[in-house]
Formats: sequence, C-alpha cells, structure tokens
Amino acid sequence: MAIDIDAGSSADPVITMTHVLDASRDVVWRAFTTPEHVTRWYGGKGFTNPICQMDVRPGGHWHHVMRTPDGKEHRLHFVFVEVVEPERLSWEAVEGIPGEPRPSNTLTLADHGRQTVVHFVARFSSASERAIAMQWGFDTILREGVDRMIAVLATL
Repeated sequence: MAIDIDAGSSADPVITMTHVLDASRDVVWRAFTTPEHVTRWYGGKGFTNPICQMDVRPGGHWHHVMRTPDGKEHRLHFVFVEVVEPERLSWEAVEGIPGEPRPSNTLTLADHGRQTVVHFVARFSSASERAIAMQWGFDTILREGVDRMIAVLATL
C-alpha cells in the first residue's frame, strides 16, 4: 500500500495524504468515527489514547488525550464541522496548547469496490504553522497511524 503525503507549497499551507485501504468504506468510516476503534490506531507507533469521546455530528465535540511513547500527553479538543456518512468528515481544533498548530481537517472516503480510497487534508493558518507540524513529524505520525489502522481494520 502506497501512502502519498504532500506538504504543499508555501502559498497553500496544507498537508494532504492519500492512500487505499483494503476494507469497505462503511468499515473504514467506523474505524474513523467509533472511539473504541480510534483509541487503537490514532497517533504514531507506540502512542496510546487513554481518552477518546466523540459526538460525530455537525457541531459535536471530540475530546481526545493522545500519549506519546515518552509519556507526554496531548489534550485535543475538536468540533465536527461536516459529517456526511460514510463519505466525508471535517473537524477543527477548538483549543490546544498555545503555539501548537491547529489545522482544519477534512477526510474523504471514496468507495473503490472492496477497497476505500482515503484522502485527508490538514489546512493550516500559515506556511509557518505547517512547517512547525512537519518539524514535529506530522507526516511520520500520519504514516504510522495508517499502519496501525490497517491492523484495526483486519479485526472489524
């Protein structure tokens, strides 16, 4: 499985990721929107997710605590902007650590027979904010999260 990640140009502060998963779109949707599944794959290798609460509807909130392998916790709070089951999900960070990038995110799932094409876009407020995310290893964490999700999908 190839994962294509593009950090965009300086004029367009986005990071996009496209890949194909060997699961139906409905199953992939459940993996992205069900807290018990999200806690198993969200984040990079060695990350854990002790808290994940999701109210998946426009205006609904997503409270999440992501713990890195060194024990550092990141408290995340998002609001869902758009929910079109099982094809499109958009969310924005509503609070976080000052100075940390807070992109607006859009996930599109396209049915491809027994597979699903996943297209993810993280839109940052500036190229410098996107650069900070890349310095933190955002692209590596995305790739490792996909690997973890593949293992979860095999159980659904």
